[in-house]
Amino acid sequence: MELHFLGTGAGLPSKDRNVTSICLSMPQERQAVWMFDCGEATQHQMLYSPLKAGKIEKIFITHLHGDHIYGLPGLLSTRSFQQSDLQLEIYGPRGIKEYIEVSLNISGSSTANSLIIHEIEPGRIFEDEGWTVDAIELSHGIPCFGYIVKEKDTLGELRVDKLRELGITPGPIYRSIKTQEVTELPDGQQIRRADFLGPDKPGRKLAILGDTTYLPTLKEVLQDADILVHEATFSADEPEMAKAYGHSTALQAATLAKAANVQKLVLTHISARYHKEEAEILAEQAQTIFPATELAEDMSVFEVMKK
Repeated sequence: MELHFLGTGAGLPSKDRNVTSICLSMPQERQAVWMFDCGEATQHQMLYSPLKAGKIEKIFITHLHGDHIYGLPGLLSTRSFQQSDLQLEIYGPRGIKEYIEVSLNISGSSTANSLIIHEIEPGRIFEDEGWTVDAIELSHGIPCFGYIVKEKDTLGELRVDKLRELGITPGPIYRSIKTQEVTELPDGQQIRRADFLGPDKPGRKLAILGDTTYLPTLKEVLQDADILVHEATFSADEPEMAKAYGHSTALQAATLAKAANVQKLVLTHISARYHKEEAEILAEQAQTIFPATELAEDMSVFEVMKK
């Protein structure tokens, strides 16, 4: 499972950075891609990545500012040509449905693939047997969300040593014991799975936030995330400007990451005023508070490791 950053800039594209789009690639877990925001030229950025539009299963829009949605009509139109078998669902604030429908209708664009659009409120917005996604409210002047993606815990390893003590040797019976709550042996003995499993394996947790002012109250919902993706539009010496425009500084992002005990902080949504060398200063500022900080560049890829 990997995070691919297709665009990492704030507001407008620059020579260094395109505007915002992030993809969570899950080839083994779901054979699919989840996209978070779709700024202008996102589909063009995808041409320089291993990602395919036809593999996109879900798109999560944080808010309706143009640098987060202007690439969406084009991407949807392109995807319709690819005859993907995947059902595409889009999640976003109120207004996203009208934006998509008007954009496609007045341009005569096709959506040959079935498309479901969810206008969301804070709370659980998706759950299946393996994953949950929760939307959390941010502070940006217009409705804006962050998304908490959580892989459900999986069963622990079989305690082979305990099974051997009972004379149960390796074979198909081991699979039965792990997949069934109770397994009856040929001699009539019943084996309860719970008695022969180690601790559950915790699932991975990602927090991908949209634009926001510094919100220290988020530390509870972000607690122990494996990766926190947080905007860093401004440098540490501009906290008042960041607040005025509904954004955060790199130092504030690091402060939140430390308070939430996350494993890794990835900074994105970098103002066009910061060119390559200047943008590195943002990472250095954050690292004074939270050393496990990395600055995302366009085409950066971060692996989301299992615990």
